Amino acid sequence: MLLTGLVIAVLGAGLIFLLVGEHRLHVLGWLPFLLLLLCPLLHLGMHGGHGGHDGSRDGEDQAPKTGVQTHQHRL
Repeated sequence: MLLTGLVIAVLGAGLIFLLVGEHRLHVLGWLPFLLLLLCPLLHLGMHGGHGGHDGSRDGEDQAPKTGVQTHQHRL
């Protein structure tokens, strides 16, 4: 079992090495486009961390502060 996994790993590493060596210029030519395609995915991923958009901007259309909290904060 261990020998089979080792053989598959070595063959896979050799295959990746040969593919990268032969097709390096093709991959590097597409790299700028791949980075541009990655931008929307990163944008969507980062918006999950701060609660999304609520439609208001800082300093615009905000209700006066009355000291009463109108929503719950999640911890």
